[in-house]
Amino acid sequence: MPWTRCSTVSEVQPPAFAAAPRPPKIPVSVLAVIHTPALEVLMIQRADSPTSWQSVTGSIDDPAEALAATAWREVLEETGISTGELRDWQHQNLYEIFERWRHRYAPGVTQNTEHVFSLCVPAPQPVVLNPREHLAYRWLPWREAAAMCFSPSNRDAILRLPDTPGHGGAA
Repeated sequence: MPWTRCSTVSEVQPPAFAAAPRPPKIPVSVLAVIHTPALEVLMIQRADSPTSWQSVTGSIDDPAEALAATAWREVLEETGISTGELRDWQHQNLYEIFERWRHRYAPGVTQNTEHVFSLCVPAPQPVVLNPREHLAYRWLPWREAAAMCFSPSNRDAILRLPDTPGHGGAA
């Protein structure tokens, strides 16, 4: 019996799998100002808003996650820095979430509570950025760093850095 070819081939497509939707962000975050004893401050450029420079920020992943653990996780994820002296300033900022980022939160959430930390490292060091989140970094004197912040709470934290105990200011 001779072989015959099918005149039509039915292509079977694998089912389309959509990425699982991300759960809404929890409106509790950390701000971690990374600096040296000489008050050189690390600034990172946002990939989703290239004119925006900031310190390390990030939300808690779970309501039970400790704020210091969130700060360390975000520092490591965003910069690759894994050592230094982390300080909890015991200071919170309540701010209005920018309209362009509200879709990341549950419907109706408009405010975020930000907890301020700083991380002192011995000297400026190379940083490993996640290109999906950040495009570039700079180590700058604290006044210059504060001037380039797009976030008022980030700017204010950097401006307070010299007067914060353990950061070259008052004891």
